[in-house]
Amino acid sequence: QVQFVESGGGLVQPGGSLALSCVASENIGSINRIAVGWFRQAPGGQRELAAAITQAGRTKYADSVKGRFTISKDITKNAVNLQMNNLKPEDTAVYYCNSWPFPDVASWGRGTQVTVSS
Repeated sequence: QVQFVESGGGLVQPGGSLALSCVASENIGSINRIAVGWFRQAPGGQRELAAAITQAGRTKYADSVKGRFTISKDITKNAVNLQMNNLKPEDTAVYYCNSWPFPDVASWGRGTQVTVSS
C-alpha cells in the first residue's frame, strides 16, 4: 500500500498561515496515479476531509476551509501540499493525508499537528 509522510505543522496565531506537505512513497510511481485527500481530526472529533485533489487536478474543499486553503501537487517531489491561510482556532487538528475518496486504513501516517492559538 501507499505510505504517506506529513510535515509542516506547528503553532500559529489566528490569521496566520502554514504550508503542509504530504510525500507519498515511491512504490506508487507518480503522485498523479491517485487522488489524495488532506484529512483532519480535532481533539475529541471525527476525522474529516479538509481538501482533496484528483488525478486530473480537480479539487474539492470542505465548506469550512473554502477560500482559505489551497491543495496542490508537486510532481517533482511526489507530494501533495496544503497551503492554509487566515487560520482560525477551529482549524486546530492533526492533519493527515491518504487516498481519496476511499482512504486506505493501512496508509494512515502519524499526521502533523496544527495549532492555531494566540
